[in-house]
Amino acid sequence: MKVRAAVLNHSPAEGPYAQTRPLTIEEVDLAPPGPGEVLVKIEAAGLCHSDLSVIDGARPRPTPIVLGHEAAARVHALGPGVDDLKVGDRAVLVFVPSCGHCAPCATGRPALCEPGAAANGEGTLLSKARRLSLGGKDINHQVGVSAFAEYAVVSRRSLVKLESDMPPEIAALFGCAVLTGVGAAINTAGVKPGQSVAVVGLGGVGLSALMGAAAAGALPIIAVDLNEEKLTAARALGATHCINAADPDVIEKVREITRGGVEHALEMAGSAKALELAYLITRRGGTTTTAGLANHQHTFAVSPSRLVAEERTLKGSYIGSCVPTRDIPRFVALYEAGKLPVDALLTSTGKLDDINEGFDALASGKAIRHVLLM
Repeated sequence: MKVRAAVLNHSPAEGPYAQTRPLTIEEVDLAPPGPGEVLVKIEAAGLCHSDLSVIDGARPRPTPIVLGHEAAARVHALGPGVDDLKVGDRAVLVFVPSCGHCAPCATGRPALCEPGAAANGEGTLLSKARRLSLGGKDINHQVGVSAFAEYAVVSRRSLVKLESDMPPEIAALFGCAVLTGVGAAINTAGVKPGQSVAVVGLGGVGLSALMGAAAAGALPIIAVDLNEEKLTAARALGATHCINAADPDVIEKVREITRGGVEHALEMAGSAKALELAYLITRRGGTTTTAGLANHQHTFAVSPSRLVAEERTLKGSYIGSCVPTRDIPRFVALYEAGKLPVDALLTSTGKLDDINEGFDALASGKAIRHVLLM
């Protein structure tokens, strides 16, 4: 079938994207779903910094590629062997397909699925197939989703059935921002009631991490960002203290508030400098958790002796260390109970044709989450 999709032909691309137009809207060919695959109609897709990092080259992916990994959809057709869904079912798409059989999957860590990671890196579906093409040439899938399109073919293991009737522009956010941020606070860091938390970087994932910390009963909760509007948003979502990251005394202020540093620092900015700051504001015996996906070439220094003598923990968090089939329903339940005010993440909505302008808003910090409505 022919579908309209946003294709990234080359990376890296420079902004402003409204002028350079790295994403072009093309009519591409989408093959039918194969065994274990599902054809979905995309209802809403969020613009995320992980997409932006492919555009600007910070996170290399094979091109040409149809981007988009945070989305809500409806089941349109089922491939052979898929018998637990029906046409019309709503779903949240997940950007790590889990095979269910590799060592990480078998130990309850589907975020680290080895075949899923290999397929994502190669630009294929979990089956190793590509269902997208243009002019007879294959187009790569982004992390098995490619949601910046009218329709997508995905692995059955790349979606979670959604029972809620929430609007699609909100449902989409559960596929990345909420899953990654709330999961990082609750699953990876394991924040407990009364523990002190700082969140460095207040995009969609960072504010979700802050909401997760608040839902877990953390106190105090310190928000750190360069953008004053995002700091204001953080206070409305449960931050007890807000500090501009440009403040030369930011480290001292955090240590003063917490009498030595936070028990949990969550870095969500996607910057090695931000991760270093998060590490420096973590107290002795504390944990620094990052889900930020900084440029793969950037590093920061850690003193081995300090790591040992202060019993520090530095942890990575991918997809919030979540089991999506378990965590999406429970995060949805928390949202519906008023415990996760996810609506606050939605800055604006737009059309597929305006995708480049949407990425300009994201890159400039004006948007927390801009969601495309198909």
